[in-house]
Amino acid sequence: MKPCLCPALILAAPASGQGKTTITAGLASMLKRQGKVVRIFKVGPDYLDPKILRQASGQPVEPLDLWMAGQDYCQEKMYQAAQVADIILIEGAMGIFDGKPSSADLAAQFGIPVAIVMDVKGMAQTAAAIAMGLANYRDDFTCAGLIANNCGSERHAQLISDALSPSLPLLATLKRASEVSLPERHLGLVQAEEIADELQVKLDAGADWVAESQLKYLLDKIPPVAFLPPSAPVAQEQLLQGKTIAIAKDEAFSFIYDANLQLLTDLGASYQFFSPLHDQVLPSADALWLPGGYPELHAAQLAGNATMRQSIKDFAQINKPILAECGGFLYCLDSLTDIGKQQHDMLGLIPGEGEMRSRGGCQGMQTAVLPEGDLRGHSHHRSLSHNTPEPIAKGRRPYHPAPGEAIYRVGSVTASYIHLFFPSNRQALSTIFNPLSITTQLTPENVLQYTN
Repeated sequence: MKPCLCPALILAAPASGQGKTTITAGLASMLKRQGKVVRIFKVGPDYLDPKILRQASGQPVEPLDLWMAGQDYCQEKMYQAAQVADIILIEGAMGIFDGKPSSADLAAQFGIPVAIVMDVKGMAQTAAAIAMGLANYRDDFTCAGLIANNCGSERHAQLISDALSPSLPLLATLKRASEVSLPERHLGLVQAEEIADELQVKLDAGADWVAESQLKYLLDKIPPVAFLPPSAPVAQEQLLQGKTIAIAKDEAFSFIYDANLQLLTDLGASYQFFSPLHDQVLPSADALWLPGGYPELHAAQLAGNATMRQSIKDFAQINKPILAECGGFLYCLDSLTDIGKQQHDMLGLIPGEGEMRSRGGCQGMQTAVLPEGDLRGHSHHRSLSHNTPEPIAKGRRPYHPAPGEAIYRVGSVTASYIHLFFPSNRQALSTIFNPLSITTQLTPENVLQYTN
């Protein structure tokens, strides 16, 4: 198969908080308004930014991470996108060289040019010096230029432009505009579905904001990238043929990769969403997935839905598999103390208490070491758990010797703070969700029995 050519650009920055998401969303909204097909990817694990970028582009938005997903997966996704897109935009994570792998590593691996996004408020020539330092720190990727965000005036822009070398042009300056700022809370941006109408107003304003800048000519400025087809197709053995997975999805549980849902489908499973907040009972299913989210913001309502709590307990009682991640793990504990220090009863499937912290937290890439096999993912939370049972394993960090998150197995419940990326091990994932496999795959000393 031949390479597929498509213009592409990574929007990276010297640090978080420079305006990458706002600019990427505004750019996508502007191009969509022009009738262009814009495919967006996000570097690294992220549930919040992709939802906003999806609303901006009207297209699916997926994470690209060379460690969590692998090179072949990233290559396949970009090749597929290049076949339908007029342009591919990739929002970087943190600073351009932060993390391993970093946004710069992705750019180097696939030959995608980088635009440096920088908040230039309070500096002029120094912004040019920082941009040139970033552009020349490594020689294995191409820097297309600088996007100066929060630029105060034409004179401000001229000072920056004059200080840049000819090899690093000033791609655009964006004026200060509070009307395009996206609302935030702990762990990141507010979820798109919570502010759909307000978000659309901001995206429309962002499209106007970007259209007033030189970014309106972006498609004329960046060359196409040759995206190669995947080297070998992944075998699509349907290991969950005929199984139905019930998936919690509402305001409290929403950290769900589209890639995870697609893998369930590829494995032959069907899935049905339900709401622990609003529904009374579980739908008919062979297995249950409680993903992450914000249960701490809805703990009183979760506690008050006694019929749903009992329905999930009954599901666990007959040893049907339950996978609980981060917020889902907190929901499985005996209780959860929210940020206001109010304690609420939870499911009681795993002994212990969860407690929110007002600051600090844990994050980072980890491998969940499970009896069924290793699954890659990441951790990101601001809570602590107390009085929990002995874990069956600890997460393994890829670049640090310290043990990662505790992984619990109580009866048929598998729970951890780790958010799993299902395509990292389709065999292990299918075994976890297979009702006939979850208990037989464990040795007796690994199974923790707990009765409410």
